Amino acid sequence: MRRYRRTLGAAALAAAVVAGTEGWASGTAQQPMTDAPPGSAAWRADRSLGLVLPDPESASPSDVSAFFQGLSATRQRALLRRHPGVVGNLDGVPLTLRYEANALSVRRDGRFAHLAGRRLLAFDPRGRGLVAEVFGDPERSGRVAVVVPGSDIDAGSYDNPRNPYGTPAGMARQLRAATGGRTAVIAWAGYTTPVGVGLDAATGGLAEAGADRLVRFADGLAAEGVVTPSVFCHSYGSVVCGLAAARLKAKDLVVFGSPGMRADNAAELGTSARVWAAKDPSDWIGKVPHIRFLGLGHGTDPASEEFGARYVPARDARGHSGYFAPGTASLRTFASIAESGGAA
Repeated sequence: MRRYRRTLGAAALAAAVVAGTEGWASGTAQQPMTDAPPGSAAWRADRSLGLVLPDPESASPSDVSAFFQGLSATRQRALLRRHPGVVGNLDGVPLTLRYEANALSVRRDGRFAHLAGRRLLAFDPRGRGLVAEVFGDPERSGRVAVVVPGSDIDAGSYDNPRNPYGTPAGMARQLRAATGGRTAVIAWAGYTTPVGVGLDAATGGLAEAGADRLVRFADGLAAEGVVTPSVFCHSYGSVVCGLAAARLKAKDLVVFGSPGMRADNAAELGTSARVWAAKDPSDWIGKVPHIRFLGLGHGTDPASEEFGARYVPARDARGHSGYFAPGTASLRTFASIAESGGAA
């Protein structure tokens, strides 16, 4: 009976949080991006090479990779020029072609001029915009990391000089620098994130769609011979990683500032990856109820002893976005994980 009362109390508290009480920002409902890459209809209809092109929705990244390996460089570039939106976002396409295709798409779309000149593995200007940027050379590096962000991140906000450690691009830069440039890092803002703290942030709908996209992205890296990455998951991004874990090609799953991973413990994630967790004492995420009830909440705190993740020290991090600040124990440990595959 006491446990039942605690569950009801936690559910009531979660409902209060979702309603925006105690100064929490209300959220705006978002529709997850689940469509094929931009320009897919024209791609499917293209018979200029005398071939049926791989379907962007049904072809696996390994099938896409095999198809492109069978094309001459001239034919590859012909597809790039005709269909930059597909070539730039289709997992399994050679990375160098994706960089060039996305550079072309950015030049054609004036809304995201700030992305010009960057090495992008994804660029989808639809809606709020999706983007993935590469720091280093994943194809030649023996160590690769992927950063998965939380709420309020899109193509316009994923890099913010006023918040140099709290955006995925800033985190990627700091992690690469902390490894002495030895780790290639990908800032992956490749899913529709929640806006504010509301039902989207308290439920798993956007994370489910994001998990599918993250799994496919990692499969695409593997198809191109990139080593299995360590995946760093911030805030709501840890919900994405939790739902993806059993299918995700990852050497490590590192969550920080997490509201939960939709699992009661690390074993329940069903992954062979090492699972790590960090939470600093000043992070407001500590006030979020770690419950799952009637679809609300994301479960056990991954940084709690009962969850069973490996410990990442974070006492000197500051707030929800300070885990990658220079000189912090959390950043040093993150760098060690990325470099050594888990021996922090």
